[in-house]
Amino acid sequence: MSTVSKNSLESALQQLECHFTWSLMKEDVDLNDLEEKIGYEIEFFIKSKIRSYNLLSYVCHLKNSNEEALRTLQKAEEEVKKYHPDEIARRSLVTWANYAWIYYHMERYEEAQTYVSKVENSCKNLSSTPHWKAQLPEICAEEGWALIKFGEKQYERANTCFKNALQNEPNNPEFNAGYAITMYRSNYHFKSQGPSLKLLKRAVELDPENTSVVALLAIQLQDLSQTDEGERYIEEAMKKTPDHPHVLRYAAKFYRRKGELDKAVKILKKALTVTPNSATLLHQLGLCYRLELIQLKAAKRYPPQEQVDRLIELCIFHFKSAIDKKTTFFHSYMDLANMYAEGKRYKEAEDTFQRAFQLNNLSNNNKQQLYYCYGNFKHFNVKKESEAIEHYIDGMKIEGDPFYFNKCKNALEKLLEKRIQRGSRDPADFGRLGLVHNLSGEKQQAIQRYEEALELHPDNEDYLSTLRELQLSISN
Repeated sequence: MSTVSKNSLESALQQLECHFTWSLMKEDVDLNDLEEKIGYEIEFFIKSKIRSYNLLSYVCHLKNSNEEALRTLQKAEEEVKKYHPDEIARRSLVTWANYAWIYYHMERYEEAQTYVSKVENSCKNLSSTPHWKAQLPEICAEEGWALIKFGEKQYERANTCFKNALQNEPNNPEFNAGYAITMYRSNYHFKSQGPSLKLLKRAVELDPENTSVVALLAIQLQDLSQTDEGERYIEEAMKKTPDHPHVLRYAAKFYRRKGELDKAVKILKKALTVTPNSATLLHQLGLCYRLELIQLKAAKRYPPQEQVDRLIELCIFHFKSAIDKKTTFFHSYMDLANMYAEGKRYKEAEDTFQRAFQLNNLSNNNKQQLYYCYGNFKHFNVKKESEAIEHYIDGMKIEGDPFYFNKCKNALEKLLEKRIQRGSRDPADFGRLGLVHNLSGEKQQAIQRYEEALELHPDNEDYLSTLRELQLSISN
């Protein structure tokens, strides 16, 4: 292939809508875990598996298995013929685009060009305008589903994809399910009815057989203290699909949070016989044992140390196993680090926190949580207040949701106020309190604290300039 035609091919490939152009970065996921999850979807989801095969082909490519990727795309084509015999071109656009990219990476340029042409010609036939993607909501939705799989950082983009799809087909059950799931995950810390409850109910109304969404609705109702109604939904979902991994996972979470630990553990162990390598299920088991530990400590002033140690070890084993299965599992890193701290294994806790800091897939909310947990570890476990202060401040400086921002703020205020009450005359303590108020938008309190800091250190240029800015912002 000549340089000109190769350049032309590369340009055309960039215009295609598929996994290769959706900025899905392999650094954001554990590829083995993702491949396993897609396998579960293919095995347990009854409806069309086109979307799953398309994503799996991309994962195979990321794992340098292009021949396997091609075989997977053939399965996607078979699904299209089976479920959409009258819409083969429309339903194959992402599959063909993935073919083009994979052949390109295999340096089989003529075959790549063939698939580029198939996509381009099909798009011309499907649309009279160049903006054909806007008229194909299923491609918007497929991008949304792929983004969900690549972690929390991608939820906002996924939301936009599903919203775009719904503009064209507002009653499509699959698009409504995707939007509801993404909105629930995006707003997990806001236990308000907000949009996600309404969206989940709408999704269930449109497709009551989608038991994954039925079970998630049960969790949302439990979030809102509507446990009895939630339990009706969770039991209904388990009755319809007793071996569905997602349903079992949500059911276990529901009963753990309800306090029925034996039932939760039983469900999780059943689920692990179905999907034995699930990092999520292993993590959930660790959470059950952690709650059992909390209950034991609450029930007895001096609980038997042997029982405490056994539960700590069970937690550590399951959280660590979850990370072994999914190396990007942020929440398992947090729970493992905190459990090492609980067991006074501070070196291992420190190592686990440092591993978490190295993760590439952290959202801003994750980063805030990490700084908050690490600050607590420094404050309460290893008694290094100054380091804890810096980590809480780092957490407050990140733009995320208010949940961990407020946790960092409250921890920081308590710690600094306590130091001042103990007689601290360190201007840095007053300056940091000023910073806390400033980051919180509390300008009058910030001015007061910076003035107190300047009384102790009159020549500090940082305090002086910040104070001037605050005073100007109020006067304006």
